[in-house]
Amino acid sequence: MTLLDRALCRLSRRSAATVALCFALTCAIGLQSWISGRVGGFDLGIFDQGVRSYAQVRLPYSAIKNYHHHFPPGFSLLGDHFSPVLALLAPLYWIWNDPRVLVLSQSALFAAGVPLVRRITARSFAAAPEPAARAAVDAAGLAYAVGWPLLTSAATGFHEVAFAVPLTLLMLERGLARRYAAVVVCAVLLACTKEDLGLMVGAYGAVLAARSRRAKDRPGVATGLALLIAGPLSSLAAIGWLIPLMGGAPGYYWNYGSLGPDAGRALSRVLSDPLVLVSAATHPLVKPALVLWLLGSLLFLPLGSPTALLALPLLAERVLSDNPNHWPVTHHYDAFLWPVLLVASVETLGRLRHRRLLGLGALTATVIAASCLGLYGLANPRLWSPSPERKALLQAAALIPDGASVEADNNAAPHLTARTDVVIVDEVPHGRDYVLIQERTRVFPFTDVTQQQARIRLLLAHGYTTVRRSGGAVLLHRTDRQPIPGMTAAPGGAPAKDLAPPDIGRNLFRG
Repeated sequence: MTLLDRALCRLSRRSAATVALCFALTCAIGLQSWISGRVGGFDLGIFDQGVRSYAQVRLPYSAIKNYHHHFPPGFSLLGDHFSPVLALLAPLYWIWNDPRVLVLSQSALFAAGVPLVRRITARSFAAAPEPAARAAVDAAGLAYAVGWPLLTSAATGFHEVAFAVPLTLLMLERGLARRYAAVVVCAVLLACTKEDLGLMVGAYGAVLAARSRRAKDRPGVATGLALLIAGPLSSLAAIGWLIPLMGGAPGYYWNYGSLGPDAGRALSRVLSDPLVLVSAATHPLVKPALVLWLLGSLLFLPLGSPTALLALPLLAERVLSDNPNHWPVTHHYDAFLWPVLLVASVETLGRLRHRRLLGLGALTATVIAASCLGLYGLANPRLWSPSPERKALLQAAALIPDGASVEADNNAAPHLTARTDVVIVDEVPHGRDYVLIQERTRVFPFTDVTQQQARIRLLLAHGYTTVRRSGGAVLLHRTDRQPIPGMTAAPGGAPAKDLAPPDIGRNLFRG
């Protein structure tokens, strides 16, 4: 074996080890959330029902989503978010019909980003001495693998961000390699991952066109300009045409009331008074804290590369939003930004002379953030088992017979989607055979535990009997088909939004 062969073999082993580390960490965190009963019907249960529909060769459907938000009976999840790429996971359900398939798939997709980060770093450090370039490649791969946005996303179960992360990295890597046909394929797949990712594709098109123009790379300029136009158009088409075509309500996800009641009037107001953007982006203070945390956890290195512009549309969506669920860093939203911010940091370091200390500092900050937002939990034995209340909840769920129709607590719902017809307990009774609800702890979508207690009293007074009442979990069975006040037996009506409890969105690290 030649010296070069041995070097390549060592690189391959290090890459494989980092891939395995990323998969192991995110998978362990995801399964820990499952075992402890912390994942919910919103959103793991919804995705599970949707992908299971694809596996049955049907449009994606979720009873949890339809009943809770009052969408019509034939409503497809494509009318909620345009994410047809999720159909690629359907064959996995032919092997194992279980929501944990999605947890494992997400970890595998996250781990697929490791070699892409390493390739991008190798290109960015091509002019550096070989030992420095090798160290940078290993450090960047490690920083990506333990990145706190991947860990927090894994803890929430599953989302379409599982595809967005590796596709974004592949688009960036193929762009650096000047493989523009592959760039276009990645851009199309990103547009099919979530409707707003076309905006990120458009931003990348602008960056690619500018870079290619300086390099006198005419195919790169042409590709960049095409993406700059086609990316935002794909988002407009998905939001304005495809989602309504699938039953979505126009303007359902408009979360920018501080700017205007709709996009047209918001744009008019911004043009007449641009300072309204500053006000919306800085109130409450958790919004600028979000931006400072995202950039500060990488020592503000992303600001040194134009690639950081790709994060601007997605970040603006969150800091301008009125929805407090968009502001903390404990959900999956930051994983959309992670590949962009990390690559921008790597590109910045690749151009700096005195980069060793900065790179080490950024890696250290990333590991510390990951330790606080995920890794610490893996070493905590208490987090590997459900709390007494959640344990009682899961024990009660096990008593529900297969095939039953169920209204279940949000945290119990994903444990029932594979074997029952389940929706979540919400503000409207649905008259199902079984109802599983908590009476001591407030659970989404309720804003006060007294609402849950009132529901239990209502059902016991109108045809339900108690099967089990233990540890705060109450399992009821419908034994009398008498009418229930306020009952809705089928989805429909005007689509409804959830009201966030007053304590949500006040703390950056509490979702």
